[in-house]
Amino acid sequence: MLFGISSHLYHAYPLSQAHLLELAEYGFRRLELFAAQGHFDYHDPAAVENLGRWLDASGMALHSVHAPIVESIVGRRWGAAYSNATTDTAARERAVQETLAAIAVARTVPYGCLVVHLGIADVQNPGPNDNSREPAKRSVEQIHEAAVAAGVRVALEVIPNRLSSAESLVQMIEDELDLPGIGICLDFGHAFLLGDLADAIETTSGHLATTHVHDNRGKDDDHLTPFEGHIDWETALMTVQKVGYEGTLLFELQSQDPARVVLERAAAARRRFERILEADSFQ
Repeated sequence: MLFGISSHLYHAYPLSQAHLLELAEYGFRRLELFAAQGHFDYHDPAAVENLGRWLDASGMALHSVHAPIVESIVGRRWGAAYSNATTDTAARERAVQETLAAIAVARTVPYGCLVVHLGIADVQNPGPNDNSREPAKRSVEQIHEAAVAAGVRVALEVIPNRLSSAESLVQMIEDELDLPGIGICLDFGHAFLLGDLADAIETTSGHLATTHVHDNRGKDDDHLTPFEGHIDWETALMTVQKVGYEGTLLFELQSQDPARVVLERAAAARRRFERILEADSFQ
């Protein structure tokens, strides 16, 4: 099993080479770029070129890019949310255009998966028309076309809203979209908040493109390090092996603690994952 980590850990700061060197120091070799103005200027060709140099210097590879979900992040202040599922045509198109800019990163720094939220997560207090199914499908079609041209696979993320449960995404992909190769990003923490995590793994198994790995206590989207919350990780990992997923387990963490403290815990969790997976493979 491959392991990666998201730059989400540093989302309150402008991303730098020092951050990537720090991630590599703790044994992570695959990165997800959290595309957010204030954290990383994905519109700026010079910034994207710098990202490529930073990856080379750290020995990391760009596994995926998380499409923009807010206008900006300044410190810990998040800007207005983007919705690619709103019935407001102009607002929907703004959200799509930001995603297309994130896709364009691949022309300079290739990567495999684009992680996309459909609409706005419930915790961000979406308006009554922000999570509408037909606009969401139009957006996915536009995003998919651009992603295919750039050699990128779209992965729709399981998030807590009416569009994005495991069951809803599978239904959309199988019954409502005719888009070859489109996949799902199974966010373990989100799936746990929505119900049965093992069931979500099995439901999405035919479409799994990538993952987000983090923990919570069943109430809030805490993005804790695995084993700090209430997820049964042994069962989750056994189910991952059962369905035959062999892709990346990508840690998406946040904390009030210093990054190095979080990374110490993340490296320890990764080692526990490896022991669980190895033990299960011999059963």
